Amino acid sequence: MAAQNIRAASVIIVGGADGGSRLVVGPTESRADTIVPMEHVLGDVAEISGAGTIFPNEEGKPVLHMHIACGRQADTVTGCVRKGVKVWHVMEAVVQELTDTSAVRRPDATTGFELLEP
Repeated sequence: MAAQNIRAASVIIVGGADGGSRLVVGPTESRADTIVPMEHVLGDVAEISGAGTIFPNEEGKPVLHMHIACGRQADTVTGCVRKGVKVWHVMEAVVQELTDTSAVRRPDATTGFELLEP
């Protein structure tokens, strides 16, 4: 969103994700000192619906945090898109810019995540 000069936004997304897309689907252990993400690779095309936010990190770079649900027939998986989701043919994103906010993502020493601080 840097090209559009959008600093902060909410995002909804619908469409199709291609097979081979990768999702983070949780930590391997729920309460461990070191968080090790589990990854799920979509085996085939899936319908998707998701929501997320864009806020800058400490360097001012816009960072997307988005979770999507991916379904094909009776199977569904939900996860974070940070490992890489590929667009099938169509994916629509609705971006609603948030103005007058000073929220920023800052590194958290415990988790290693960039957490949103209002």
